[in-house]
Amino acid sequence: MNGNDLPWTPSVDGELADSLLQAAAPSLEAELEWLAGSLQRRLAGYFGQPPASPPLPDAAAPAAQAGCPYAAAVARRGLAPADRLILALALAPLLRPQLLDVLWSRNETTQRPFTEFGGVGGVGPAFAPSGETACFLLAGDALDLRFAAIRRLAPEGRLARADVLHLAPPEPGAGPLGGALVVSPRFLAEALPGLPAPLPAEAGIPARRVVSGLGWNDLVLPAQTLAQLDDIGLWLTHGATLLDDWGLGRRVAPGYVSLFHGPSGTGKTLSACLLGQRCGREVLRVDLSQVSSKYIGETEKNLARLFAAAEDARHILFFDEADALFGKRTSVSDAHDRYANQEVSYLLQRIEAFGGVVILATNLRHNIDDAFLRRFQSVVAFPMPRAAERLRLWREAFPAAARLEAGLDLERLARQHEVSGGTIMNVVRYACLQAVGHGDGVVRTAAVDEGIRRELLKEGRAS
Repeated sequence: MNGNDLPWTPSVDGELADSLLQAAAPSLEAELEWLAGSLQRRLAGYFGQPPASPPLPDAAAPAAQAGCPYAAAVARRGLAPADRLILALALAPLLRPQLLDVLWSRNETTQRPFTEFGGVGGVGPAFAPSGETACFLLAGDALDLRFAAIRRLAPEGRLARADVLHLAPPEPGAGPLGGALVVSPRFLAEALPGLPAPLPAEAGIPARRVVSGLGWNDLVLPAQTLAQLDDIGLWLTHGATLLDDWGLGRRVAPGYVSLFHGPSGTGKTLSACLLGQRCGREVLRVDLSQVSSKYIGETEKNLARLFAAAEDARHILFFDEADALFGKRTSVSDAHDRYANQEVSYLLQRIEAFGGVVILATNLRHNIDDAFLRRFQSVVAFPMPRAAERLRLWREAFPAAARLEAGLDLERLARQHEVSGGTIMNVVRYACLQAVGHGDGVVRTAAVDEGIRRELLKEGRAS
């Protein structure tokens, strides 16, 4: 089985993503107009004389439009009009934030925001809807309608079960429905392909999104490595079925941990990024400098925030240069050594309890503590590319605008120089820059050879 055989959410290139987004625009326009009208009707009835909270008419829901990826994703999940309205509400801050400005209104009696309008944070240029906002939209002040809305937001409701959206944990001091409406990255990748999803709004998360303009077919890796990446993709796609429907969750840990190891530039970060892209998951690259702290106990707090936010939004966590934090535990000679080992032990526990996917990357496998290795579901090797793989990398590295000099022998370069894909891209960057500088757009053999010489010197190797 190869990656193309897997029932994953397919990745799309930039041009195709643009066309699909354009196809989704009319449906989204209709959904947002429907949301605006529904909100206007709810507010008019709620503040009318006498106040009224009738059910919103299902007949007002826009009809699905053919050829629209958003409408198709909604139809596949069988979402009812009320579910669609909650989804449109959750998407409004991303697609049309001004639509919700009316909910910033203040109660003239209390001089405070209306409690029933909900919202998260209470500051910022855009209103962030919460579970309470969804309940007000669907129910107003009608208790029976509110019960129905709460059921729709529950973990057993269709929105959560179909991995469309879920209710984030409420902030301290907020009510039980005070959590933000969080749209699933996987649903977004299917319904709005190519549209980057915003990161969680939690402050202080020491991570950044990893993105790439490449696609799965751009990976140049050995068959064994690709097969192991397929295994991770299968888990991302079907892990919940295995744990819940098959009942394996009673016997195994809920998440998946993999170690990527190999020389720099062999594709570890790119593979993690494309796994997330293909499976509709955001990949967060953890900033170890922000995780580790010289103050006792702070590292644990940073990790707890990180894992909580990632699990809530179903992100993949990617730890680059993981041996800096996941390395071998030291012998205890003082209090700092003891607390350093406690940090490692805490990390082991947190990874085991994490319900998502964790990928650790290192250039040096032997630096990783054996206690971690026993807990990994896979260890994936990223070796230096062989000659045939290097030739493919050379051939695909040059942009279409570049014209290669007639004497530039890519096969010779692939045979003679055992370099990684990252090194090849550095050489191509240098040679193409020289071609632009010459004004004729021709990539010369001399420039490529000079680029290789510089890269080998950087790596401490004779040219």
